[in-house]
Amino acid sequence: MDSAPTAVAPVEIAALKADSFGRIALMRDAQGVFVRRDLAHVPLWLRLPAWWLARREARGLEAVRGLDAVPQLLRWDGRRLDRSYMSGAAMYQRPPHGDVAYFHAARRLLQQLHRRDLAHNDLAKEANWLVLDDGSPAIIDFQLASRGHARSPWMRLLAREDLRHLLKHKRTYCPHALTPIERRVLKRRSWVREFWFATGKHGYRFITRRVLRWEDNEGQGPKP
Repeated sequence: MDSAPTAVAPVEIAALKADSFGRIALMRDAQGVFVRRDLAHVPLWLRLPAWWLARREARGLEAVRGLDAVPQLLRWDGRRLDRSYMSGAAMYQRPPHGDVAYFHAARRLLQQLHRRDLAHNDLAKEANWLVLDDGSPAIIDFQLASRGHARSPWMRLLAREDLRHLLKHKRTYCPHALTPIERRVLKRRSWVREFWFATGKHGYRFITRRVLRWEDNEGQGPKP
């Protein structure tokens, strides 16, 4: 009797990021290339928050399952999170200068996320916006995503913050295409933003960058 084929273990192609909350690597198995977040080497005292962040990302990806231009959740076993790979570059690596179509598509993508009762909460980082090989936008890194009824006051506020962050990138790379309404949105800062800048941002930066060495931008290497 022929024996059943032996499963081939995934092979690491390249490391993308490593910090106190896990290691992210580009992997390959029999089905193709994917991205893995591995918590195996997280220090014992950080395992609970690292697990919480990874679980939050898994739940965020579950909420947008089947949506184009976001990673698809492949597996989450409590220690390793595997998501589909999208071929492209981060916005800071391939800036969409003057690309009006990119920002129109990015806004439609945001609307689709929000209709799934999800706010991303981390779109100020250019590393979380991709420019795919065909020039279209994609969004990654759902560790800080929030879920809730899209029409609730809280989720509507978070959705506006997502939009405001996108418009800040548009102001950087495509300022001539900003509409009068978009300029008003940029000027309208929420109380959440003001509270964060007044109270928590400096402490957050010190803890994440100096104490935990938590890197925000995949593939950019450690911060000095």
